Amino acid sequence: MTGVGRFGVLLLTYGSPTSLDDVPRYLAAVRGGREADPEIAAEFTRRYRVIGGSPLVQITAAQAAALERRLGGRAVVRSGMRFSAPSIAEALTSLAGLGIREVAAVILSPQYSPLIMGGYGRAVAAAIEQLGSVAPVVRLAPAWHLEPAFLDALGGRIVAALDRFDLTERSSVPVLLTAHSLPRRVADEEPDYLGQLAATAEAVAQRAGLPPDRWTFCWQSAGHEPGEWMKPDFADLIPGLRAGGHRSVLVAPIQFLADHLEILYDIDIGARAQADQHGLRFERIESLNTDPRFIDALAAVAEATLG
Repeated sequence: MTGVGRFGVLLLTYGSPTSLDDVPRYLAAVRGGREADPEIAAEFTRRYRVIGGSPLVQITAAQAAALERRLGGRAVVRSGMRFSAPSIAEALTSLAGLGIREVAAVILSPQYSPLIMGGYGRAVAAAIEQLGSVAPVVRLAPAWHLEPAFLDALGGRIVAALDRFDLTERSSVPVLLTAHSLPRRVADEEPDYLGQLAATAEAVAQRAGLPPDRWTFCWQSAGHEPGEWMKPDFADLIPGLRAGGHRSVLVAPIQFLADHLEILYDIDIGARAQADQHGLRFERIESLNTDPRFIDALAAVAEATLG
């Protein structure tokens, strides 16, 4: 690491609505300023109401605090949201106000797509321009989808989840490794991103001791935009599992790093209801949140980014 003294770490993620009334504003921000159709806004408001609001902002703050402790006083860690408070600009301003001159910015998605995640870099650049001469040097972490501690954390979550099943079933439960769906037109422009997801899935399955016939990579949480989305969605796979003689299924997200709407609603409510409908026992892994192995991964990524 260049320089002397403490460095900064900025954890970057989407954010979430601050209240049910804030859902339309949040959806418009995510959509680049375009207001969502009233029906879509109403549906998302309903989903946030069902889960009691997203805990993502609070969990990300807890991850930042855990990472700061893990780095043992060598760093100050802040979290910044693209579409809600605390904003990326607010977080970087806080670091600058403490005299931090060098910052590692880590997007809380291990796989990196310039098209999907380029907005984080633009938000950081805008914050630097706003701060002017007092702005720290910020280096954005590249993809970290094969960071060993991250893979260990996910593999450990899968092993722990499989332990919930009876011994007679534990070695045969199918495992669905999921990532957030995206439009096919976007995927066609991002082959490297798809390759990173595939590599993560393969490595995590190996860490968990899953043979190839036990796991499937699939998609979840397809959006409401028109056009074709990536397949297979886990909704496409669940009916076939019961038809194939399975009695249970385990879902393991390999891209989401904290509890939020796509976990607490799309999986815990939507996917579970579908599994129930087909007579399948449904389980998912516990989200990484502040798992110590995951915090170790973030520390390794931050330190490697600053060299």
